[in-house]
Amino acid sequence: AMAAARRRLSVGLGLAGAACALLGVCMLLVGPVIIKEQVVKNVRIDPSSISFSMWKDIPVPFYMSVYLFEVLNPKETLQGAKPALNQRGPYVYREFRYKTNITFHDNDTVSFLEYRQLFFQPDMSNGSEEEYIVVPNVLMMGAAVMMENLPNFVKLLLSGALAGLKQEAFMNRTVREILWGYEDPLLDTINAIVPGLIPFKGKFGLFVEFNNSNSGLFTVYTGMKNISRVHMVDSWNGQKKVNYWRSSECNMINGTAGEMWPPFMSPTSLEFYSPDACRSMTLVYEQSGKFEGVPTYRFVAPKTLFANGTDYPPNEGFCPCMQSGIQNVSTCRLKAPMFLSHPHFYNADPALVDAVEGLHPSKDQHALFLDVHPMTGIPMNCSIKLQLNQYIKRVSGIIQTGKIKPVVLPLLWFAESGSIEGAVLKQFYTNLVLLPSLLDYLQYIFLGLSVPLVISAAVLM
Repeated sequence: AMAAARRRLSVGLGLAGAACALLGVCMLLVGPVIIKEQVVKNVRIDPSSISFSMWKDIPVPFYMSVYLFEVLNPKETLQGAKPALNQRGPYVYREFRYKTNITFHDNDTVSFLEYRQLFFQPDMSNGSEEEYIVVPNVLMMGAAVMMENLPNFVKLLLSGALAGLKQEAFMNRTVREILWGYEDPLLDTINAIVPGLIPFKGKFGLFVEFNNSNSGLFTVYTGMKNISRVHMVDSWNGQKKVNYWRSSECNMINGTAGEMWPPFMSPTSLEFYSPDACRSMTLVYEQSGKFEGVPTYRFVAPKTLFANGTDYPPNEGFCPCMQSGIQNVSTCRLKAPMFLSHPHFYNADPALVDAVEGLHPSKDQHALFLDVHPMTGIPMNCSIKLQLNQYIKRVSGIIQTGKIKPVVLPLLWFAESGSIEGAVLKQFYTNLVLLPSLLDYLQYIFLGLSVPLVISAAVLM
């Protein structure tokens, strides 16, 4: 009877062991498939997916921090001295983004307009919007450079008009005026002298088109048919490519709209089209990390992002170029002599930093980054930082430009930052980190259990 009981126990243990092994192997094979299916189902642009409401109205609190460069020596700069700058701010805005006109199309795409709304946050800011700051008279200095090659009498006409309007090379205005706009009689005057030179009406401000306006009509893939295309831009404002630049490569609209990426990312690079820069940008993988327990890949700007055509031939199409580290955006800024760069000319030609006093580039403060959850392609934490610069110089015939030495002068830089938090983070962590790792552990527990069970069964035999 003892022997029969032992045999029964042995068979029981053996079967249990086999069952555990089978379950473990099943989970090993099926687990990843289930997880992959869950991810695919929930990152598509489809009203039933978890990420849809997140995509429609970004639930993450976004903040835009703006730093303005005050010119400390305007009189001396006008006489040809090196401009001395002092960084003021941050002036911090809470940024709300929401999508409207969401329209699904038959070819697996969806189009939408995305609006940004900005609200000043006095408690987070170092200073108020009512502070006065001395900055270049952007409109006047821009018009001067744009008219440089026009006949002298036209320039003298403008110069006389400027004198009548008491316009000077530098202006003292409030932060609110510089960013969000001010009425400038100069606009009408310039348009009277050179019709169409500056084709816009109303207020002039550096961030006028940022607030309560959309970034163009994006049409992106929904991923319903092919998940590897999800969020990829099909067209922008109805165009498959832009025509701001001089090579077809530079005019390509690549990647996504810059908010989410296709899932199952590889640690190589990611691309997005930026309407603010009028071009596609490629960021490169730097390192893996964790954000609040969620695994992430960090992507950063390569040195070549704003390199000139000499240092990096593929960028030739963005020229005419000056030093490396700045990008001429005049073609998409109504021909105004404007340049984009990293803040404080980080990663740029040192000559740019040396041409002005008061810049201190550092990776810590001025490098942009995106921390993306590679399994879903959803950013967990990001800070996109860019600087707006104006090329100013003495223009003969326009007396107001004095003896200003040609210089790419930083006007302001901003950081758009946000990170997932609260309920969104919790849901994310539970569904996409906790559950998969639980499945992971379970399969090993089952496989682990099967071994002693089978051994015990063998011993009892």
